[in-house]
Amino acid sequence: MHADRRRAGALLRQVANRALRSCAALALSIPALFGLNQDAAARTLRLVALGDSLTAGYELPQDAAFPVVLEAALRRAGYDVRVVNAGVSGNTAADGLARLDWSVPDGTDGVILELGANDMLQGLDPAHTHAVLDQIVAALAARHIKVLIAGMLASPNLGAEYQTAFDRIYPELAAKYHAPLYPFFLKSVAGHPNLILADGLHPNAAGVKTIVAGILPAVETFLTTMPHGS
Repeated sequence: MHADRRRAGALLRQVANRALRSCAALALSIPALFGLNQDAAARTLRLVALGDSLTAGYELPQDAAFPVVLEAALRRAGYDVRVVNAGVSGNTAADGLARLDWSVPDGTDGVILELGANDMLQGLDPAHTHAVLDQIVAALAARHIKVLIAGMLASPNLGAEYQTAFDRIYPELAAKYHAPLYPFFLKSVAGHPNLILADGLHPNAAGVKTIVAGILPAVETFLTTMPHGS
Protein backbone atom coordinates (compact mmCIF):
# COMPACT_ATOMS: atom_id res chain seq x y z
CA MET A 1 0.00 0.00 0.00
CA HIS A 2 2.71 2.49 0.98
CA ALA A 3 4.74 1.54 -2.08
CA ASP A 4 1.74 2.20 -4.32
CA ARG A 5 1.26 5.63 -2.75
CA ARG A 6 4.92 6.50 -3.24
CA ARG A 7 4.73 5.48 -6.90
CA ALA A 8 1.53 7.49 -7.38
CA GLY A 9 3.13 10.53 -5.71
CA ALA A 10 6.22 10.27 -7.89
CA LEU A 11 4.04 10.01 -11.00
CA LEU A 12 2.04 13.09 -10.02
CA ARG A 13 5.26 15.06 -9.44
CA GLN A 14 6.53 14.04 -12.88
CA VAL A 15 3.28 15.16 -14.50
CA ALA A 16 3.36 18.46 -12.61
CA ASN A 17 6.99 19.11 -13.60
CA ARG A 18 6.22 18.41 -17.23
CA ALA A 19 3.26 20.79 -17.11
CA LEU A 20 5.42 23.53 -15.60
CA ARG A 21 8.09 23.03 -18.26
CA SER A 22 5.44 23.19 -20.99
CA CYS A 23 4.03 26.44 -19.60
CA ALA A 24 7.49 27.97 -19.38
CA ALA A 25 8.28 26.95 -22.96
CA LEU A 26 4.98 28.42 -24.15
CA ALA A 27 5.67 31.70 -22.35
CA LEU A 28 9.07 31.92 -23.99
CA SER A 29 7.74 31.01 -27.42
CA ILE A 30 4.93 33.59 -27.59
CA PRO A 31 7.24 36.60 -28.16
CA ALA A 32 9.16 34.63 -30.77
CA LEU A 33 5.91 33.63 -32.46
CA PHE A 34 5.05 37.29 -33.00
CA GLY A 35 8.58 38.33 -33.88
CA LEU A 36 9.17 40.13 -30.58
CA ASN A 37 12.13 40.23 -28.26
CA GLN A 38 11.05 40.80 -24.67
CA ASP A 39 13.88 43.22 -23.89
CA ALA A 40 13.45 45.13 -27.15
CA ALA A 41 9.67 45.25 -26.79
CA ALA A 42 10.07 47.13 -23.53
CA ARG A 43 12.72 49.50 -24.86
CA THR A 44 11.93 53.20 -25.10
CA LEU A 45 12.37 54.51 -28.65
CA ARG A 46 14.75 57.43 -28.95
CA LEU A 47 14.13 60.22 -31.45
CA VAL A 48 16.43 63.19 -31.97
CA ALA A 49 14.96 66.45 -33.26
CA LEU A 50 17.92 67.91 -35.15
CA GLY A 51 17.25 71.49 -36.07
CA ASP A 52 17.64 75.19 -35.54
CA SER A 53 15.75 77.71 -33.40
CA LEU A 54 12.40 76.36 -34.61
CA THR A 55 13.26 73.09 -32.90
CA ALA A 56 15.20 74.56 -29.99
CA GLY A 57 12.27 76.67 -28.76
CA TYR A 58 13.59 80.19 -29.29
CA GLU A 59 12.42 82.57 -26.52
CA LEU A 60 10.16 79.88 -25.05
CA PRO A 61 10.24 77.99 -21.74
CA GLN A 62 11.98 74.65 -22.04
CA ASP A 63 8.75 72.72 -21.63
CA ALA A 64 7.17 74.64 -24.54
CA ALA A 65 9.84 73.64 -27.08
CA PHE A 66 8.85 71.46 -30.01
CA PRO A 67 10.59 68.22 -28.87
CA VAL A 68 9.06 68.37 -25.39
CA VAL A 69 5.54 69.09 -26.67
CA LEU A 70 5.89 66.38 -29.33
CA GLU A 71 7.07 63.79 -26.81
CA ALA A 72 4.13 64.57 -24.54
CA ALA A 73 1.68 64.18 -27.44
CA LEU A 74 3.21 60.87 -28.47
CA ARG A 75 3.11 59.52 -24.93
CA ARG A 76 -0.55 60.50 -24.64
CA ALA A 77 -1.10 58.50 -27.81
CA GLY A 78 0.49 55.46 -26.17
CA TYR A 79 4.03 55.54 -27.55
CA ASP A 80 6.99 54.79 -25.31
CA VAL A 81 9.34 57.34 -26.82
CA ARG A 82 11.82 60.01 -25.86
CA VAL A 83 12.35 63.03 -28.11
CA VAL A 84 15.73 64.73 -27.58
CA ASN A 85 16.06 68.43 -28.29
CA ALA A 86 19.06 68.84 -30.61
CA GLY A 87 18.00 72.24 -31.90
CA VAL A 88 20.53 75.09 -31.89
CA SER A 89 19.40 78.61 -32.66
CA GLY A 90 21.05 80.16 -35.70
CA ASN A 91 22.25 76.86 -37.13
CA THR A 92 22.47 76.43 -40.87
CA ALA A 93 22.47 73.03 -42.53
CA ALA A 94 26.29 73.11 -42.50
CA ASP A 95 26.28 73.76 -38.75
CA GLY A 96 24.02 70.76 -38.27
CA LEU A 97 26.35 68.58 -40.32
CA ALA A 98 29.36 69.73 -38.29
CA ARG A 99 27.78 68.55 -35.03
CA LEU A 100 25.93 65.54 -36.40
CA ASP A 101 27.97 62.83 -34.69
CA TRP A 102 27.59 64.20 -31.18
CA SER A 103 24.06 65.53 -31.65
CA VAL A 104 22.83 62.11 -32.82
CA PRO A 105 24.52 59.54 -30.56
CA ASP A 106 24.59 55.80 -31.01
CA GLY A 107 21.34 54.21 -29.93
CA THR A 108 19.20 56.76 -31.76
CA ASP A 109 16.28 55.13 -33.56
CA GLY A 110 15.19 58.07 -35.69
CA VAL A 111 15.87 61.71 -36.49
CA ILE A 112 13.43 64.49 -37.29
CA LEU A 113 15.56 66.67 -39.55
CA GLU A 114 14.54 70.34 -39.45
CA LEU A 115 17.31 72.43 -40.99
CA GLY A 116 17.64 74.89 -43.84
CA ALA A 117 15.52 77.82 -42.69
CA ASN A 118 18.58 79.89 -41.78
CA ASP A 119 20.21 79.02 -45.10
CA MET A 120 17.16 80.50 -46.78
CA LEU A 121 17.06 83.59 -44.57
CA GLN A 122 20.74 84.21 -45.34
CA GLY A 123 20.13 83.75 -49.04
CA LEU A 124 22.59 80.87 -49.32
CA ASP A 125 22.71 78.99 -52.60
CA PRO A 126 19.99 76.30 -52.50
CA ALA A 127 22.39 73.92 -54.25
CA HIS A 128 24.73 74.25 -51.27
CA THR A 129 21.92 73.61 -48.77
CA HIS A 130 20.75 70.64 -50.81
CA ALA A 131 24.24 69.13 -50.86
CA VAL A 132 24.75 69.56 -47.12
CA LEU A 133 21.36 68.11 -46.18
CA ASP A 134 22.11 65.24 -48.53
CA GLN A 135 25.29 64.54 -46.57
CA ILE A 136 23.35 64.54 -43.31
CA VAL A 137 20.72 62.09 -44.55
CA ALA A 138 23.37 59.87 -46.16
CA ALA A 139 25.43 59.78 -42.95
CA LEU A 140 22.38 58.81 -40.90
CA ALA A 141 21.38 56.16 -43.43
CA ALA A 142 24.89 54.69 -43.21
CA ARG A 143 24.34 54.37 -39.46
CA HIS A 144 20.94 52.72 -40.05
CA ILE A 145 19.12 55.64 -38.42
CA LYS A 146 15.78 56.48 -39.99
CA VAL A 147 15.03 60.08 -40.94
CA LEU A 148 11.81 62.07 -41.12
CA ILE A 149 12.48 65.16 -43.22
CA ALA A 150 10.71 68.30 -42.02
CA GLY A 151 10.67 70.64 -44.98
CA MET A 152 10.84 74.41 -45.26
CA LEU A 153 9.54 76.79 -47.91
CA ALA A 154 11.38 79.85 -49.19
CA SER A 155 10.00 83.31 -48.65
CA PRO A 156 8.45 84.69 -51.85
CA ASN A 157 10.43 87.92 -51.50
CA LEU A 158 13.58 86.00 -52.45
CA GLY A 159 12.31 85.72 -56.00
CA ALA A 160 10.68 82.97 -58.01
CA GLU A 161 13.93 81.38 -59.16
CA TYR A 162 15.32 81.08 -55.64
CA GLN A 163 11.97 79.91 -54.30
CA THR A 164 11.69 77.13 -56.87
CA ALA A 165 15.25 75.93 -56.28
CA PHE A 166 14.91 75.96 -52.51
CA ASP A 167 11.44 74.44 -52.23
CA ARG A 168 12.43 71.36 -54.20
CA ILE A 169 15.30 70.45 -51.84
CA TYR A 170 13.20 68.49 -49.37
CA PRO A 171 10.98 66.50 -51.77
CA GLU A 172 14.05 65.53 -53.80
CA LEU A 173 15.92 64.30 -50.73
CA ALA A 174 12.87 62.38 -49.52
CA ALA A 175 12.54 60.70 -52.90
CA LYS A 176 16.24 59.90 -53.14
CA TYR A 177 16.44 58.25 -49.72
CA HIS A 178 12.86 56.92 -49.57
CA ALA A 179 12.41 58.98 -46.42
CA PRO A 180 9.09 60.28 -45.10
CA LEU A 181 8.51 63.99 -45.71
CA TYR A 182 6.51 66.53 -43.77
CA PRO A 183 6.52 69.22 -46.47
CA PHE A 184 6.37 72.41 -44.38
CA PHE A 185 7.36 72.51 -40.73
CA LEU A 186 5.54 75.81 -40.16
CA LYS A 187 2.29 74.71 -41.79
CA SER A 188 -0.73 76.55 -40.29
CA VAL A 189 1.66 78.78 -38.30
CA ALA A 190 3.47 80.94 -40.86
CA GLY A 191 1.37 83.97 -41.66
CA HIS A 192 -0.71 83.70 -38.48
CA PRO A 193 0.36 86.54 -36.13
CA ASN A 194 -1.41 84.98 -33.15
CA LEU A 195 0.90 81.96 -33.41
CA ILE A 196 4.16 83.86 -33.97
CA LEU A 197 6.46 85.78 -31.65
CA ALA A 198 6.92 89.52 -32.05
CA ASP A 199 9.92 88.91 -34.34
CA GLY A 200 7.51 87.63 -36.97
CA LEU A 201 9.56 84.44 -37.51
CA HIS A 202 9.41 82.05 -34.59
CA PRO A 203 6.37 80.22 -33.22
CA ASN A 204 5.06 81.09 -29.79
CA ALA A 205 3.86 78.38 -27.41
CA ALA A 206 0.50 78.13 -29.17
CA GLY A 207 2.35 77.98 -32.49
CA VAL A 208 4.46 75.05 -31.29
CA LYS A 209 1.30 73.19 -30.28
CA THR A 210 -0.06 73.83 -33.77
CA ILE A 211 3.14 72.49 -35.34
CA VAL A 212 2.96 69.37 -33.19
CA ALA A 213 -0.71 68.79 -34.05
CA GLY A 214 0.16 69.03 -37.73
CA ILE A 215 3.23 66.81 -37.77
CA LEU A 216 1.98 64.25 -35.22
CA PRO A 217 0.36 61.83 -37.70
CA ALA A 218 3.57 61.79 -39.78
CA VAL A 219 5.66 61.08 -36.67
CA GLU A 220 3.31 58.31 -35.55
CA THR A 221 3.63 56.67 -38.96
CA PHE A 222 7.40 57.18 -38.74
CA LEU A 223 7.51 55.35 -35.41
CA THR A 224 5.68 52.35 -36.81
CA THR A 225 8.55 51.81 -39.27
CA MET A 226 10.90 51.15 -36.36
CA PRO A 227 11.21 47.81 -34.57
CA HIS A 228 8.62 47.69 -31.77
CA GLY A 229 7.46 51.23 -32.66
CA SER A 230 3.78 50.38 -32.91
